[in-house]
Amino acid sequence: MTYSHLDPAMKNRVAWNAGKNVGAKRPLTQKQIWAIRFLLDREERLRDRALFDLAIDSKLRGCDLVKLRIADLVAGTDVRTRALVIQQKTGRPVQFEITADARGSLATWLQRRGGVAEDFVFPSRFNYNSAMSTRQYARLVDEWVTAIGLRREDYGTHSMRRTKAAMIYRATGNLRAVQILLGHTKIETTVRYLGVDVEDALILAERTEI
Repeated sequence: MTYSHLDPAMKNRVAWNAGKNVGAKRPLTQKQIWAIRFLLDREERLRDRALFDLAIDSKLRGCDLVKLRIADLVAGTDVRTRALVIQQKTGRPVQFEITADARGSLATWLQRRGGVAEDFVFPSRFNYNSAMSTRQYARLVDEWVTAIGLRREDYGTHSMRRTKAAMIYRATGNLRAVQILLGHTKIETTVRYLGVDVEDALILAERTEI
């Protein structure tokens, strides 16, 4: 239900984002990534470790990540080194790599999970034939970051999407590569997404000697 700002009911109505941090979520650092992995391994949370590793590698939006099926990630008996999905938001395909750590955690989880090719990799806790909800995924991310001492207001599911992209950009300065990996249609979107500013451009320029 929506209201006009002229309606009497709006007089004492508090804005939905009052007091909340609604800006861009921070990417994780390498140290924070390993802290979360250590936590999940220590508590033997096989599903969460596989979900976390795949979230970092895939750079997918939460809605695409939770809808992945076993066939998207597995060929025969092996986890693929690369995968391709159609993005729900844009309808465009995007490819991503699955590194050795992620392949290992996925193989362990899928062996425990069982299922067939058309099953969801991360099923719902209420209905094993349905995918995990994006809300549940968001709750898990909150749990992971707070468990290692981070403020949940500063991190979210987009932190998972941004983490590796930000690392690649800092290492290479290649915006076009990051654009492709994130599946953005416009480079301007990638610039805004990474928070690239004049300082970033100057640092990259200073690294280049002629």
